[in-house]
Amino acid sequence: MRIIIVGCGKVGSAIAHELNAEGHQITVVDTKHNAVQNLADSLDIMGIEGNGAIYDTLVEAGAESADLLIAATAMDEINLYACLMAKAAGITHTIARVRNPEYTNDLFRVKDQLGLSMAINPEFTAANEISRLLRFSGALEIDSFSKGIVEIIKVVIPEDSSICNRRLSEIDILKGKVRICSVERDNEVYIPNGDFTIMSGDRISIVSKPETAAKFFKRINVAIGKSRDVILLGGGKVSYYLAKTLIKSGTNVKIIEKNADRCNKLADLLPEAVIIQGDCMDQDLLLSEGAEHANGIAALMDYDEENILISMYLRSVSKAKIIAKINNTSFDGLLDRHSLDCIIHPKSLTGEYIARYVRAMQNSQGSNVETLYRLNNDRVEALEFRVRAGSEVVGIPIKDLNIKKDVQIICINRHGKIILPQGSDVIMPDDMVVVITMSKGLSRLEDILNRH
Repeated sequence: MRIIIVGCGKVGSAIAHELNAEGHQITVVDTKHNAVQNLADSLDIMGIEGNGAIYDTLVEAGAESADLLIAATAMDEINLYACLMAKAAGITHTIARVRNPEYTNDLFRVKDQLGLSMAINPEFTAANEISRLLRFSGALEIDSFSKGIVEIIKVVIPEDSSICNRRLSEIDILKGKVRICSVERDNEVYIPNGDFTIMSGDRISIVSKPETAAKFFKRINVAIGKSRDVILLGGGKVSYYLAKTLIKSGTNVKIIEKNADRCNKLADLLPEAVIIQGDCMDQDLLLSEGAEHANGIAALMDYDEENILISMYLRSVSKAKIIAKINNTSFDGLLDRHSLDCIIHPKSLTGEYIARYVRAMQNSQGSNVETLYRLNNDRVEALEFRVRAGSEVVGIPIKDLNIKKDVQIICINRHGKIILPQGSDVIMPDDMVVVITMSKGLSRLEDILNRH
């Protein structure tokens, strides 16, 4: 697809990287010469220096033949106006980054006039992701398929787990309702077969329904309970959105924020939350406010360095699930060495969400990828496909399909019925099929077949 991205900041760059990796023809637009040149050169894409909310600039960027415009500047007003100009220039689909909740609440009134296909708020998106992780406090990562009917959940196997030192074929998986689909060990990733032996410290990802997953984790001695008492460090937009979601689900929320004016505003906006004015880096304050006994703590301050340092400290004094918001992905190597379990990159999440929308657009143009998640530090992909009538995988037992070595079919959703397939199962038209693979670039379900 031909896609124009207005704005070459962190969000625009994250979106460009995500969509370029999936093979789209990208043009980026920004008023800053260096930002345009650096991004265009690093990805080998076209860059236009200019105001992306101006008609002539959009025409120069190829609006007349573009399939989609994504407005991702730091200004909501510019993003919305760019979408309006894009519609005038003939672009049918537009996406705007909109951070102001007051604008978000009113967008439905003018969505059609703006030609707006989707509005995305990076802070709100990050808050939703964190709330999902806190729902299963023992989970390192949760990804949903089939509109939440089935999930892939990653956990660490403790020393006292009943599945330690046992082969997969020997593990009770609740009558086939759970599947262990990937294992991380010593910086290596495996898509295991029945002979694979699970060991203490392994990070396993399972696929199942959420309620079934909870039963399985209890059976294998993995603590996975919901976070009832949560402390949020920093009172910014992510904390606000997250607190609203958590309070609605019955969670006790405490927010620690340094700025007195912001504390007063949060107290008005979130009367059910406890708001503490103080320095989030003050270790004595954290202990006095119950960090040792909290179920979940999210470091959501403005500076990555502070979020990293305080998360490292909290790991030494608390058994809580600790989540750190990090904007700069260049810190990832450092974080891996210090084994911080849960890292949220709001900018990258925005790119992933938009990429999912683009895949949905593509489905009308021949691709049948419905959902894609990159797991295990981008080394594994989990993809959900919608099966079309006439596909060469239909009606053949899975054991008779010549499937590539590093691909595994892990789930079939047949009109709401979840099947974790065995060799004798067959794929039918209109099934939603989830596969996991260490190969990149699958765009059709038929790509799982070995052609050699």
